[in-house]
Amino acid sequence: MIPGTDSGNSINGQQWKHMVAGGARALEQRKQEVDALNVFPVPDGDTGTNMFLTIQSAARDAEQTAGDSVSEVAAAVSMGSLMGARGNSGVILSQLLRGIAKGVEGLKTVTSGELAQALQTGVDTAYKAVMRPVEGTILTVSKETARAALAKAKQGGTPLETLTEGYRKGQEALAKTPELLPALKQAGVVDAGGQGFLIILGGWIAVLEGKDPQPESFAAAAAVQGIVRVENLEFPYCTEFLVKGSDINPKQIRQDLMDRGDSLLVVGTLEVVKIHIHVKNPGQILDYALNWGALHEVEIHNMLAQNEAMAHAEKEPPSAAERVTTPEPDKENGVVAVTLGDGITEIFKSLGMDEVVFGGQTMNPSTEDMAEAVRKVKAKNVFILPNNSNIMLAARQVQEVVKEREVRVIPSKSIPQGIAALINFDPEGEAENNLMAMENGLAAVKSGEVTYAVRDSQWDSLEIKAGDVLGLVEDTIVATGTSLMAVAQATLEKMEWRMRDLVTIFYGQEVEPQEVQRLQDWLRRESSAVEVEVHSGGQPLYYYIFGVE
Repeated sequence: MIPGTDSGNSINGQQWKHMVAGGARALEQRKQEVDALNVFPVPDGDTGTNMFLTIQSAARDAEQTAGDSVSEVAAAVSMGSLMGARGNSGVILSQLLRGIAKGVEGLKTVTSGELAQALQTGVDTAYKAVMRPVEGTILTVSKETARAALAKAKQGGTPLETLTEGYRKGQEALAKTPELLPALKQAGVVDAGGQGFLIILGGWIAVLEGKDPQPESFAAAAAVQGIVRVENLEFPYCTEFLVKGSDINPKQIRQDLMDRGDSLLVVGTLEVVKIHIHVKNPGQILDYALNWGALHEVEIHNMLAQNEAMAHAEKEPPSAAERVTTPEPDKENGVVAVTLGDGITEIFKSLGMDEVVFGGQTMNPSTEDMAEAVRKVKAKNVFILPNNSNIMLAARQVQEVVKEREVRVIPSKSIPQGIAALINFDPEGEAENNLMAMENGLAAVKSGEVTYAVRDSQWDSLEIKAGDVLGLVEDTIVATGTSLMAVAQATLEKMEWRMRDLVTIFYGQEVEPQEVQRLQDWLRRESSAVEVEVHSGGQPLYYYIFGVE
């Protein structure tokens, strides 16, 4: 049995740390399984990765707290998940954890009833955080889980029995999600967020049962989480950094580093990759990574030293948010934008963007990433352009994290929308006038994308094969085929481009210039009245991003 766990009538702070660590380890093993549940067969199925990075951030903050009560540990988990939240699924998970922290506030230990009620508070908090809650998602699964847990606790169940019954009912609710959400049924999958939530819950249960979600490496995990004293580790150095360059191959990096250490995480695109690994010699890993590009944000921690320090800690260290020094504002308004691709980033800079946060499909930035960018802007009012619907909730959480700036989120769901909003931005204007003008700019643009299918699928009447070219308009698949030119033309036709004044094309890093010229020539032959602008966006994964206005 793992130290500090049992199946008794209450849970203490050390057990809570174990549970959070166990949930993170469980999802780490199965995040790719969750990623594969993406409704669309496009290369941005990142729910599992986003949820893992969110719960991993929560576990790290739990590690750093010297408090031994459930209340103190849960508060640290809440803050860690808030700052590390990525994507809509990660934000909803952070809100569930935030509500749980509210539910156990002031408690040294929790009984079954208090635990179940905290789960319910988590569900209530998550529902309130979503502007238009949709059933058939993680919200539904967590709601049914909490409901069953409350019933079991009232019957006198132990914390373990309470969570187990909640998990069982949650699984039943997950199986029914396709009946509640037609898109899931059409794609033949259950809800990814709900699956991720239950995997984390399963990790909690495994820890309370004295089992290990990952037996061969739990000792190392425990050291990272600061739960037990560890005298030695095979791979004592936690090494984490970004690699920025071109033609980076995350899959190849993952294969090359697989046997160099443990707790390996490699996520990213052709332009930027985040690497996390526990190793014996960090220098060898950094030397290897230099072959792919420039290193950024390098962090190396001696986990044995950390564990020793935590064992003797007398007070909780300051949080990352507390350590940030924010410069005094020297202008009225500023803008932070989430972009992908060097060309697109340069366009945003030319239009007056102050700070860029790299991200997009497959690599959603965290709330903390965006908060740090906001703090760097020396302006009284800072506007955030998420430029992706899956980043919206994480961006809105920045308003809770950054109090020294007036933060406003412009609900841009695509790169063309973000550019339209920025064109309407007045650096010297009143904040409310800017908000109105930028939001009005969004309505004038229709967005489209051309990418590829990562698996076989059926969408309405479209038969989709893995590797097919896909055309999307406003997040709806409208065309598929084997010809990039044909799908691009069909997508633009669905966007009714002939009825607009301007077509803007951002072509990706995998598109040959002659292919772009063919598309441009076609547009001009078809209608000389519509202006066409072409830019090298340099974006990964998406051959084209279209904007018509």
